[in-house]
Amino acid sequence: MIRKLSVSTLSTVALLALAGGATAQDCPIKVGVLHSLSGTMAISETTLKDTMLMLVAEQNAKGGLLGCELEAVVVDPASDWPLFAEKARELLTVHEVDVIFGNWTSVSRKSVLPVIEELNGLLFYPVQYEGEESSKNVFYTGAAPNQQAIPAVDYFLEELGIEKFALLGTDYVYPRTTNNILESYLKQKGIAAEDIFVNYTPFGHSDWATIVADVKALGADGKQVGVISTINGDANIGFYKELAAAGVSADDIPVVAFSVGEEELSGLDTSNLVGHLAAWNYFMSAETPENAAFIKAWHTYIGDEKRVTNDPMEAHYIGFNMWVNAATAAGTTDVDAVRAAMYGQTFPNLTGGTAEMLPNHHLTKPVLIGEIRADGQFDIISQTEPVPGDAWTDFLPDSAVLTSDWKDLGCGMYNTETKTCVQIKSNY
Repeated sequence: MIRKLSVSTLSTVALLALAGGATAQDCPIKVGVLHSLSGTMAISETTLKDTMLMLVAEQNAKGGLLGCELEAVVVDPASDWPLFAEKARELLTVHEVDVIFGNWTSVSRKSVLPVIEELNGLLFYPVQYEGEESSKNVFYTGAAPNQQAIPAVDYFLEELGIEKFALLGTDYVYPRTTNNILESYLKQKGIAAEDIFVNYTPFGHSDWATIVADVKALGADGKQVGVISTINGDANIGFYKELAAAGVSADDIPVVAFSVGEEELSGLDTSNLVGHLAAWNYFMSAETPENAAFIKAWHTYIGDEKRVTNDPMEAHYIGFNMWVNAATAAGTTDVDAVRAAMYGQTFPNLTGGTAEMLPNHHLTKPVLIGEIRADGQFDIISQTEPVPGDAWTDFLPDSAVLTSDWKDLGCGMYNTETKTCVQIKSNY
């Protein structure tokens, strides 16, 4: 029995099932895990590998899936973006995995995307990203900009009265595209161009003295300055250390981060970071029965009660369980059948409420603003009802007319004005 069933084979299987026959599933079912275990992104991604191993072990303890045991196939793309594509191809062609859970940075996802589409693989991507993409082979279980970046800016404007913005990011596609969206949004909100400072630094950047000084100088006229941070990986360590060294407190210049959560803070002295913020869709400090059970399971599995949980872990938790339920409903792990069964899948969030998979391959997600505590956890100071993820932003002209609907329209870039499916779109 070949692993990937063709459409014609599926039709035959369906007929057999109607006649009382049974569908045979190739065993074991292989789950690809594509996360950096070395290099600059290991600080964030290693925990996601561990999360996937826990979820696979838990599912096997429940009896597996479709009568098969699950087998996790782990590879290390080592924070090397071209290597992500090679490892994805290895997972699909050598190991013949049924699904892949992985990536953190958008540059790694962009590297993998052509391979996944060429080989008709299925990727669950668990991290907040810039949007402006919709692939039929990817389910985006992290936040789109309207589920993180835009609400965070609104919080700065409406709750903190921020008048000047420093948009600091690592130099790759996610920060650049997100900041293009935010610049446009801020200008629509009446923030002058000269009151928006944008700066990009390489992965692993460590010398933050000049940049922090520039941010402080932005407020020389007495206007309240806020930092929107899309800094990724271990560069955050140097950034927050320099803020503390420069005597910048959250009262002086608040920072809201999109890529700093409990895992990143666990390696820092957070005493000087109290009051700075992060915007996510989950925090470990959420007080729900579902979250308490998840944390207990994590500590039991990992054997260390000091290990924290974070937002991308919840995204993998939701995505994995939705995939299991979709495969169960489809009666197969065939990519096309699972994709069709994913639409409308629901699963409880760890923060309360329910996540739903939309036809644009994004989830509904609540937006949470958290304030850093001295113990490296977050006080949740704002939480919304679930927000539907938007693949294409309303705040860039070329994107405002686009929508994604893989269920009914079969198109990830449908132009609502011309009523046509767009095939090529410029990158921002």
